[in-house]
Parts: sequence; structure tokens; C-alpha cells
Amino acid sequence: MAEWSQLPPELLDQIAKSLQAPFDHLRFRSVCSAWRSSVTPKPRRFLPGYLILPNDGISDTTFGFHLSKRSILILQSTRLGNQAERSPHPAWVIKIEEDLPDRKSLLNPLSRHRFSPLPSDFPRVLDLSGIRVCELGQEYVLHSINYKHMIGDDNLYMEKVALKWVSIDGDFVLLTIHVSGKLALFRSGNKRWTTINDMPSPYDDVILFKGEFLAVDNTGRTVNVDVTGSPPVLSLVANPVFGGDKKYLVECEGQLLMVDMYLSIDATEGGPLGFGEDFLEHLAVYMSERTVRFKVYKLDEEMLTWVVVRNLGDKVLFLGDHSTFAASASDLSLPKGNYIFFVDNFFYVSSEYSGGDEDGEMGGGRDIGVFDLESCCIGPLGNYPHYSKIFWPPPHWIFSCGLGAQNQNHSAEQSQ
Repeated sequence: MAEWSQLPPELLDQIAKSLQAPFDHLRFRSVCSAWRSSVTPKPRRFLPGYLILPNDGISDTTFGFHLSKRSILILQSTRLGNQAERSPHPAWVIKIEEDLPDRKSLLNPLSRHRFSPLPSDFPRVLDLSGIRVCELGQEYVLHSINYKHMIGDDNLYMEKVALKWVSIDGDFVLLTIHVSGKLALFRSGNKRWTTINDMPSPYDDVILFKGEFLAVDNTGRTVNVDVTGSPPVLSLVANPVFGGDKKYLVECEGQLLMVDMYLSIDATEGGPLGFGEDFLEHLAVYMSERTVRFKVYKLDEEMLTWVVVRNLGDKVLFLGDHSTFAASASDLSLPKGNYIFFVDNFFYVSSEYSGGDEDGEMGGGRDIGVFDLESCCIGPLGNYPHYSKIFWPPPHWIFSCGLGAQNQNHSAEQSQ
């Protein structure tokens, strides 16, 4: 057996430099004392604990905006030796918000809602030596601040945010969508927002793809937003694809996908979801439209067009309130891929339909829907019990990886 602790420091240094994800670097240093001492902690780029952006040029009804950062992670136990041991509880997909270093809050990976309340015995500090952590993506969220200096959970002016770091000193540029449907740009250090007037159709989504800002409008027309100069310059990336009602951009293994969501307000008895009349009457107060299907496309950069994708293979797509991401079914310990998980208020109802606990507080999938791209079947997460376990409840093995008790505020800290 190799003496890992005896590897030369220069080799350890080269290995550490190849690790891009912060959690990989952290686990590398936790192998043994020799590895920890040979590699200095990797500096992490944090947003200031209370970063306030102005409202000039974007809103007349708020004091400003608070910008926060969140990470979407897959957690797997390294102490479960084979697939049979892992199958009762697959990997756990979570979102972590860290406004202060080393203090983290757990959130539903597809929405803005916190996992609350967490189980009383949920560990306050996690031992990462028994956990494999994979970062699926990051999201940045703008919270409106009213004139009473209160931060609101809802934001009437902004949607998804794409952020690009432009210097090691923490300078950044962010792109989002104004309530008007136009693109809105903000550069750190500036006092005003820039609204981009180019808008043949309202924009649906923005993304940072291979270091470039991309945006897609309601027709599928996709543009590159060059922010190197002032004003920003837009160039065509893909021509329109008409059909659906809302477009999402997703990066999947270095490729850019567009997911087209089809909506309907038809809620008649015996519809495609098969819910009865009583259910629809109860649900009417929660919804005005529902998702009925999706189409997936991949970008053909040379032809400036979107090409239909009929099978995702092992991949699973996630469409959240503030981010989109992809993962492989094998990494999630799921039987197969070719599924889309999405947020939809049509499924925002009691635990009978959500797969939550008896109080309906499932935390992880209360308003999550599932679409099978192969069969075109769609339904609430509770109809897919094996898949719902990647969201909630926490897997049994997580409780054996704790170094302390859960604190009163239900926040999770990570050991360093």
C-alpha cells in the first residue's frame, strides 16, 4: 500500500493546483497532516457580507439591492461501499448560502426556500472526510431592499442573475432581466445600472457560458452580450425557435442547451395530469397556469441555430428559480437519466401531491415537478419516490458524518 503521506511536497503542490472546486481543495487538505501542511488554503472569493447595489436607473420603488451567492452541491457518502448500500438513499442535492465565511444555510436547490425546520439531530458541523462533495453550479440572487431597510424575499424587478468576475480584486459585472423584459447590466463601482434597449421580444434567461454573457428571449433568439466596452454590444448566437412559452439556458458537459417550457391554463377534469375535479378546485387559488411539456435543444454555433435533442442519455436537468444546472444520473445514484426537474406552482399544494411530510413541509420538493423526456409524462415529485430522495429527507448517512448538534438557527457549518 502506498504511503500517501510521504509524497513529495512539489508533487502535492501540482496536484492541488489542478483542483478547481473549493470543496475538492478542502478535502485534499483533509487527507492527512502532511498534505494539509504542504498546501496553503486556497483563497475563496466571497461577496462582502452585506453588498448593496444602488437602484439608480433600474427601480424607483426600492432603496437598493442586496446581492448574495449560493452554491449547488451533490453530497455522497464515501463510507457506503457499493451500489446496494447507496440505493436506499441516493446522493443529496442541496443549495448552500454563505453570506459569512464558514456559516452556511441549507436551501431547496431549485427555489429560494430554506430547509426549515431541519431534523433536531441534524449535524451542526460536518466531517468532510466521509463525504464526497461535487459542485454543480453557483447562483447569485438580488434581494430588493425597501425604504424601511428591510430585505425582501421577492423581487419584482429582477430575475435570474449572471455574474462575471473581471479582476482578482473582486470587481464584477452582472447581467439580469428587468421587469420590462429588457436586459439590465451593472458594473461594480458604478452608481447606475445600464438598461439595454435591444428587445425584439422580452428576454427569458441569461447565463455565463465559457466566460461570455448569453441571453435568450421568448422566441428562442439568443445573443452574446459583450460588456468589454460601453455601451454593451449584442451579437446573434442562435436564431429564434418558436413554440414554447418560456426558455431556459443550461450548460451541460461544455454544451449549451435550451429548454423550452410549454404552459397551459387548461385545468379541466381528466387532463394530461389525471387529477380529479376536487383537486383542481382546491388548486385554483394557487395557480393560473401549469407546465405541460418541454422540448430540449442544443446550440449549433456554426449554423446559428438550435437543434432538437430527443434523449439526454444519463443526464438530468434542473430548472430553478435562480439557476439551471445538469448532473449525471450515476452521480446522483439514480437508476437512469433523461429527466427534467423544475419548479412549478401547479404542484404547490398539500403533501398528498408533493411527497412531503404530514405537514406538507417537505422543504426539498414541495413545488417541484418532474418531466420524463422519453415518455413525455409529467407529474409532481412525490410521484417519483426514488428521485424525490435526492431532495428530501436528508439521507440517513449524513447524521453519522456530524461533529456536533444542530444549532437553534438551523444553520450548517463546514469544518475547515
